[in-house]
Amino acid sequence: MFAAYTILPINYVLHRESWARKWLQSYEGKSVRIRIPPLVDLKMVVLANGEFGYSSDNHEADATLSCLPSVLPGLIAHDESAYDAIDIAGNVMFAEDLITISKSLKPDIEQELSKFIGDIPAHRLAKAGESLFQWHINLVKNLSDTLGEYWSEEQPIVAKPGDLRRFFRQTEVVRNNLDQLEIRINHLIQKSSI
Repeated sequence: MFAAYTILPINYVLHRESWARKWLQSYEGKSVRIRIPPLVDLKMVVLANGEFGYSSDNHEADATLSCLPSVLPGLIAHDESAYDAIDIAGNVMFAEDLITISKSLKPDIEQELSKFIGDIPAHRLAKAGESLFQWHINLVKNLSDTLGEYWSEEQPIVAKPGDLRRFFRQTEVVRNNLDQLEIRINHLIQKSSI
């Protein structure tokens, strides 16, 4: 039931983009699993017309795309760094083609709304929705930056990169000193046994 409501908007956008459907037709019969735990775990199959259908078989999907829920706002906003956060398993070429297609698909919500409420209200509503969405993206970014700074500065739960580099350099110096000490001890043992 949930799968149908997820696949319908995807197919609606694909129906308007013939180039994307033609690209997907080369993957007819291939299945993809979309995982955004705990929100979404959906398996779809590419149909002959280049759209998606629900796949209920128990076989392993040809490609699996997984990401954390925190990445969703960036994906919706087509933020390039968000796409880098997607984990790919299975057929990498198929998965990368799906990601490339999704980067290029941008539904024209304003045009769709104008059919029901007119051009000017649709434009104003789309702009309001866009600014509200941008506000949410900025809010999530600012909150994550603030929490990161709090956890690294105020309540050091997370180590700062500079502190980690300094620790690794000091560890390397200690390891080198121990290696030199071992060589000296072995050298002294050899001298004393002669």
